[in-house]
Amino acid sequence: MSYKTLLVHIDDSRHSAARVAVALDLALRFDAHLIGLYVVSQDLFQPLFKLDDSLRLSTLEEQHALRQSQAHAAFVDAAQRAGCSVEWRAPPGPAVETVALHARHADLVVLGQRDPEDPASYVARHFIEDVLMECGRPALVLPYAGKVETLGENVVVAWDGSVEAARALTDSLALIGRARFVTIVSVGRHGRDAPPTAIDVSTFLERHGIQASFSTTPAVAGVSTGATLLNHIADLHADLLVMGAFGHPHAQERVLGGVTRTMLESMTVPVLMSH
Repeated sequence: MSYKTLLVHIDDSRHSAARVAVALDLALRFDAHLIGLYVVSQDLFQPLFKLDDSLRLSTLEEQHALRQSQAHAAFVDAAQRAGCSVEWRAPPGPAVETVALHARHADLVVLGQRDPEDPASYVARHFIEDVLMECGRPALVLPYAGKVETLGENVVVAWDGSVEAARALTDSLALIGRARFVTIVSVGRHGRDAPPTAIDVSTFLERHGIQASFSTTPAVAGVSTGATLLNHIADLHADLLVMGAFGHPHAQERVLGGVTRTMLESMTVPVLMSH
């Protein structure tokens, strides 16, 4: 398995360039074609003023066009310097639906965690969550804090025996096949041992030419599974977490699994998620 078409979400946030840099590095690593998809908040086009105030609306549209032009130029310049095959897209339409649709034609989509200190990183309510649940493709979500120095050299695979975990593992084979270290981590639920199939996952990976160790950690009262995984990542100095993403819509809200929510809110390294 390999990634031949990558898609990176581009916006006006201060982390967009770093996201593009990671995507370009991956594209070069896998000799893949990279699609830059420019999608920003639709709220910018819901101005709180009378409809006859055409001058202000025109100014907003001009500002948007200028930012899009600047983002396009920066993307093309970075791609030329990297020597990478790329394509630019800036389609109209609702943010989540647009990104999910275009992501379905890619092997991997690169997204960025929302930075609460950067208003430009807001695209739509539950944007990352909804794209993850609706695109049908694995997503690599980059944290807003810190710099991605390495990616996929030291990997932690979160394993609980679920369909989502199995899909994430398979979707990550191209990345972890090049890793120096792979650790399968299972966290036991309260009153039960950790899933006994982690050793089977290790055997599965070995048949793909990937050597992996595994560890099981009992659940601790008062400490969530997400927090336990974050501690493992820190202890192992991992630079990538692979995990299944859990969630479903409920009464106009996206209800996420606890570990998924924890990672999207508190991730310290890039996370490859599949749903």
